Amino acid sequence: MTNTLASRGLIKLEITRALRNRKFLFFSVVYPVLLFVIVSNTQGGVPDSRLSLSAYMMVSMASFGALTAVLMGNSERIAKERESGWVRQLRLTPLPGRGYVLAKTASAAVVSLPSILVVFAVAALFKGVRFAAWQWLALSGAIWAGSLCFAALGVAIGYLASGDTVRPITMIVYFGLSLLGGLWMPATTFPQWLQSVASWLPTHAYAALGQAIELGGAPHAKDVILLAAYFLLFAGGAAWLYRKDTLKA
Repeated sequence: MTNTLASRGLIKLEITRALRNRKFLFFSVVYPVLLFVIVSNTQGGVPDSRLSLSAYMMVSMASFGALTAVLMGNSERIAKERESGWVRQLRLTPLPGRGYVLAKTASAAVVSLPSILVVFAVAALFKGVRFAAWQWLALSGAIWAGSLCFAALGVAIGYLASGDTVRPITMIVYFGLSLLGGLWMPATTFPQWLQSVASWLPTHAYAALGQAIELGGAPHAKDVILLAAYFLLFAGGAAWLYRKDTLKA
C-alpha cells in the first residue's frame, strides 16, 4: 500500500512538472502541429499509399509529438536527477526501484496525450481529415500505447548518459529515429535500400499502426510484434541500467 501511494505521488509530481514546462509543451505539442500544417500544405500525394497527404502526415506528426514528449522529457530529466542526488534520495523512501521506472514511464505516457489530440484536432478542423468515430478512438489508443516503447527508451538513455552527454545522445537518437523512420516525410520517398532499413525501425512500425487504422484495417502483425520487441528491449535495458546505477550508489 505504501509503495503504491509513493508511486502515485511521484507520477502526479512528474505530470505537474511536465505541464508547467513551457519549452517541453512547445516541442511536444506546438512544434508537431506547426510541422503538420507546413507539410500538409505542400502539393502532391503520398507515393504507394491510398492515404491523402494530410491523413498520412497527421499520424506521423501525432506520433512525432508523442515521441518528443516521452523520449526527450524522460532522458534529460532522469540524467539530471541522478547527478543532483534526487534519485539517491528517492531510494531512502518506500518507493521501490521498479516503482521509479514505472512512474517515469507512466507519467511520460500521460503527458503524450495532448501531443496526439491537438494534432488530430487541427487535422479535423482545418485540413478536413475525416474518419469514423471508431477510427479516431483506435488511432488515439494505438499511438498512445505505442509511445510506451519510447518512454522506456527515454528511461534507458537517462541511466546510460551523464548530465553533460544526455542531450546530444538523445538528440541523435531522436532525430535519427524520426527521420529514418519516416515521421518527417513518407518512407516511400527513400531509396529502396533505405526503405528496407526503415522498415525495421520502431518509429516506422509506430507510424504504421495508425496508417493501417486510417485505411480501415487492423495494424499489421509485423509492426505490432516489432514494436513490442523493441519495448521489451528498451524496458529490459532500463531495468538493467537502473540496477547497475543502484550498485554504484
